[in-house]
Amino acid sequence: MAVIDQTITDQYALYNGDCCEVMSLMPDRSVDLSVYSPPFCGLYNYSSDDRDMSNNASYDQFFDHYEFLVKHMARITKPGRMTAVHCMDIPNPGQQTGYFDLPGRLYDLHVKHGFFFFGRVMIWKEPLRVAIRTRLKHLTHKQLCKDSCHSTVAAGDMLMIFKRRGVNEVPVDHPEGFSEYAGSAEVPVELLEYRGTAVQQENKLSQWIWRRYASCIWDDIRIDRVLPYKAAKEPDDEKHVHPLQLDVIYRAVNLWSNPGETVFTPFMGVGSEVYGSVVSGRKGLGIELKTSYYKQAVRNLADIGKPGAAEGDLFAAE
Repeated sequence: MAVIDQTITDQYALYNGDCCEVMSLMPDRSVDLSVYSPPFCGLYNYSSDDRDMSNNASYDQFFDHYEFLVKHMARITKPGRMTAVHCMDIPNPGQQTGYFDLPGRLYDLHVKHGFFFFGRVMIWKEPLRVAIRTRLKHLTHKQLCKDSCHSTVAAGDMLMIFKRRGVNEVPVDHPEGFSEYAGSAEVPVELLEYRGTAVQQENKLSQWIWRRYASCIWDDIRIDRVLPYKAAKEPDDEKHVHPLQLDVIYRAVNLWSNPGETVFTPFMGVGSEVYGSVVSGRKGLGIELKTSYYKQAVRNLADIGKPGAAEGDLFAAE
């Protein structure tokens, strides 16, 4: 059976099940935007379930599995609309130097199955934090001093943007531009008076926000600005869990969807993309295979609007 459990409200629908099975039941052209981070084969293992893509024995198996998802993503995405995939270059399996070009493979699969490549954003990460987390020798100062031919850069996160081929029938418009900013950069105080200015040429606040969002590098994403997730960890099979940052989700959702539209994530985790969509006035749809993650997502979504909820300090331009 495709769905083990589900939680459905007028704002969101959460499903506990295999995304490939559940997506096969979704109607054609039913999604306005998708935002998600796929599992990284061989780098992190999220569960012991054989249906978990992170448990594929090889990259070839992983991409065969993932290609099935991309085919369905092309089918359910409305023409002219976006899918934003959060990913990174990942260390080569069994090696201490060099990276595997995961974004390049994602590019090939999406273009093969009906998407245009519409750009990418680099999300900056502090190199020392990456070195401590990954324990890769090529990021250590010791290796630099010993032989820098084995040293290279810390891989940043990427948001790969793909656009479904075809004509977008409903423009994603922003009549008054942007009035809220998600990120750690301090919004110039003198620009706040322009919030809600109807004439786009005169809205200096929106122009400032747009220039930062349109940058090819997002250097002020609050890395720890994520939903609660520790309660979802299971020590017997859990090696990694870190939800996608709310700043990234908010930017994608507000850039490429209209209020009231459906935002989808096939790898829901603890509910971050659904949460960010609902907070932004969209309808969220998420699928998660791991039951402990699903249950945490249910709790996180139920907390929207409560005192101390994660959306309380989402915006810097308050």
